[in-house]
Amino acid sequence: MKTITTITELRAALAEYRRAGKTVGLVPTMGYLHVGHMELVRRARGQNDVVVASIFVNPLQFGPNEDLSKYPRDLARDQAMLEEGGVDFLFSPGVSDMYPRPMETVVDVPKLGSELEGSVRPGHFAGVATVVTKLFNIVQPDRAYFGEKDFQQLQIIRRMVDDLAQPVEIIGVPTVREADGLACSSRNVYLSAAEREAAAIVPKALAEAERLVASGITDAVEVERAVTAFLSAEPLARPEVVALRDPGTLETIQEIGDKPVLLLLLFVRFGTTKLLDNRVIAAKSAHFAKVA
Repeated sequence: MKTITTITELRAALAEYRRAGKTVGLVPTMGYLHVGHMELVRRARGQNDVVVASIFVNPLQFGPNEDLSKYPRDLARDQAMLEEGGVDFLFSPGVSDMYPRPMETVVDVPKLGSELEGSVRPGHFAGVATVVTKLFNIVQPDRAYFGEKDFQQLQIIRRMVDDLAQPVEIIGVPTVREADGLACSSRNVYLSAAEREAAAIVPKALAEAERLVASGITDAVEVERAVTAFLSAEPLARPEVVALRDPGTLETIQEIGDKPVLLLLLFVRFGTTKLLDNRVIAAKSAHFAKVA
């Protein structure tokens, strides 16, 4: 694996593969990798001739009250993991390489980006869309890989690619979980031992939502309230968002029977750490229709 820090060098390195008609897969990350990231790498390795992983802690997606300097970093560890995973090129630029002067151009998907996490982190998803577009322009991948755990981010990137006719296939990869069901996340490192134990309530809440929908409840608000109460039974858990939404548009759902599938999104805080998780749930009516 070769580590590259400049745009010019990476483009030159990939040019010979493009001339040979090789396919390129991109795994964009902010580093401090875990097994979930490595599943993205595994998928990319199996579907492409050349695999590029990027590590860049993007300042554009951090708000004024979010401490960019505290984001966990361990480049040597990440390099070893990526090399073992069969990555061909690691693109690890500095801020001055990606943004040699203040950015005037912004890519935004305002409707999707102002929902849910975007409502409490204004500008966050514009920062994500802008840096992902820039990475697509630099690497020009045939495919790019993103985890389904960050479902809103995934939907925003899919919409951006469709709207701008960007020539890249977006591959969503199912969430990788710990033994107790907690989604693998770089944020988990911030949890204390007690908070980590308590965080097992999050995947249990997803299962509880699925049970409630299967029981025949048709009022989305009733399900949201019941799941909020379920989470609140854990003293260390502070549910911030419990939302049933349309998986494609992220729009609010009133009647569960109106949709064949539902998306439950959870944002739950443990101390200073906010965990995100989700599950796509088949509505009971859709289940019965399939059985029939």
